[in-house]
Amino acid sequence: MRFLTPFSMAFEGIGIALDALRANKVRAGLTIMGVAVGVFVVVAMSSVVRGINESFRRDIEAAGPTSFFVYRRPIGGFNVCDGTDETCPERRNPGITMDEVAALERLPTIRAVTAHVGTSASFKYKDKVIRSAGLEAYTANWTEIDGGDIYPGRSFTYAENATGAKVVLVNDKLAEQLFGTSDPMDKVIRIDDVDFTVIGFYHYTASPMGTPTSAGGGDSPKAIVPFESARRHLNLWMRGNNLIVKPHTGVTVEEAVDDVTATLRGKRGLRPSAKNNFDIVTQDRLWAIYQNLFGTFFVVGLALSSVGLLVGGVGVIAIMMISVTERTREIGVRKALGATRWTILWQFLVEAVTLTGIGASVGLILGILVALGVRTAFPAIPATTSWGSVAAALGISAVTGVIFGMLPAVRAARLDPVTALRYE
Repeated sequence: MRFLTPFSMAFEGIGIALDALRANKVRAGLTIMGVAVGVFVVVAMSSVVRGINESFRRDIEAAGPTSFFVYRRPIGGFNVCDGTDETCPERRNPGITMDEVAALERLPTIRAVTAHVGTSASFKYKDKVIRSAGLEAYTANWTEIDGGDIYPGRSFTYAENATGAKVVLVNDKLAEQLFGTSDPMDKVIRIDDVDFTVIGFYHYTASPMGTPTSAGGGDSPKAIVPFESARRHLNLWMRGNNLIVKPHTGVTVEEAVDDVTATLRGKRGLRPSAKNNFDIVTQDRLWAIYQNLFGTFFVVGLALSSVGLLVGGVGVIAIMMISVTERTREIGVRKALGATRWTILWQFLVEAVTLTGIGASVGLILGILVALGVRTAFPAIPATTSWGSVAAALGISAVTGVIFGMLPAVRAARLDPVTALRYE
């Protein structure tokens, strides 16, 4: 034999696989595409989820390690709600009132309580119109727990919030779309046909709790207005009010949560045996909800990628079976010259792994490009492809090639040399 070692036979197998690819472009292309789709989904999803995880972690940290959140009804989960009391009884929970906010602010364990409602609105400046963008309504102490920066300009004052002053802060994205490169300060914009004066330019670094409150938003146009201003002039949905609670330094989360729970239950006249008609979400619980949500999406993505790999694997079997049939005489000649079953088996496995490896490389490149695209389009999501993802993609492709290439390889290895030589 001319090639004696597995290493040299591997190179021979790769060369033969490339020749087969050129000779059967359509079949090989379908095989490569199937594997590429599977690897692409895995790499792209893992890169984006990794970036979202990092962004979400920073968002939570921005609120402080002991801050927690109060909602009218539970958040997260996949419970089906058809609007009836049987499937979602929490929908009848009363909204959080400003009287309750004031009671919480008087607690000796609590440093700050910020009321918040997130909604959407239309924005207009001269001939520039944005039909729908984010609108965040906060009480005046929101800067104590938010991770952003205001420059130039300022936030609204307690007096401006109390009197419902028509003032607004705009984030980078909204300013860019409404004003272009001009200075947004002191300009009058219309929010749902109501005039508001821009008093501050908000630069996002991290929101108080990421998606659930999303203060200034780094990736979409948003504006921030005083809570009372939105209630009086913009028809704010008060039942959507939620709170961000920041305990004093030295106070544990458990102590603060107990005080807030007792105060809200007392204000609402709940009996000891009655369930809470509000929901308190600590950062640990928020992280668990988040992981459960994105974990489900990731499992769905893995299922989709498995379908792609299955299609690629079936393609490997098909193209390798055809290859065995077309090269029956060649296999007979090799065996007549002394090639062992192991030599033939190894050669065809290398060919199968080469095909799936090419598909994996294509999928890997596409996945990395998607991660770069997400990172560029959404700076707040640092999507990156880890070396672990690269190794996993290549490993999965190799395993796919071995598993689905084994049947054709075994068939080739078991061919009788005399019968193979007579094959026409």
